[in-house]
Amino acid sequence: MAEHIERQTKQKDAIHAALADCDEFISAQDLHRRMQDAGSKIGLATVYRQLNALADAGAADTIRLDGQQLFRLCGDDGHHHHLVCRNCGKTVEIDPPSETWLRKVAEGHGFTVESHTLEVFGLCADCRKAEEDENKEGSL
Repeated sequence: MAEHIERQTKQKDAIHAALADCDEFISAQDLHRRMQDAGSKIGLATVYRQLNALADAGAADTIRLDGQQLFRLCGDDGHHHHLVCRNCGKTVEIDPPSETWLRKVAEGHGFTVESHTLEVFGLCADCRKAEEDENKEGSL
């Protein structure tokens, strides 16, 4: 059986480099816009295809937030989880719960664990403060 070999292309390298410049999760559309602003002529469909290929290969994380798929380049530390601000997209890697806890919870509901992803969504400190300040101004 023939082994599938991925070609390294200028477009793939450009998309990988652009994603590496992003500290937070980013949509394909926003990444494409950044690349266009920097002078790239890569099409949106190519950006989508390459981001999904990176995610499928485990080189990029992907999450869904407000109905939109977002991507972020993975670190070299293997399996990890995130806190994600639902307002600004700020992302912090966190230590996962123990495998023992995870299996206990799954078994308590009649499940087995084959794989898992943990993304915790909320507001970061800056966005929470901005929201509190808005609420204070609105009540005056």
